[in-house]
Amino acid sequence: MGFSNLQTAIDAALADAGRRTGLPRTALDLVSAQAVTWSDGSLGCPQPGMLYTQALVPGYRIRIRAAAQELDYHAGTRGALVLCPAGRAIEPVPGDRI
Repeated sequence: MGFSNLQTAIDAALADAGRRTGLPRTALDLVSAQAVTWSDGSLGCPQPGMLYTQALVPGYRIRIRAAAQELDYHAGTRGALVLCPAGRAIEPVPGDRI
């Protein structure tokens, strides 16, 4: 599954946030959403012990506030949506965005 544009990634993140939190869409706030370039196939959310492709990956970063928590979603334009736990996120490549 991939995301052809930022809006499709936002829609998927909001749907996932609603499922995870049990909150209706109206209770979720979009904090930020941007097109980014991730430094590798981990999409800025590496899991310990995993190996990832070492190539730049175009994608998106979406932050959603659900009640008292903030959910940090990372996605690739040709990959899956990943909810990145606090403390594990790596910032996207600075500079040019896709």
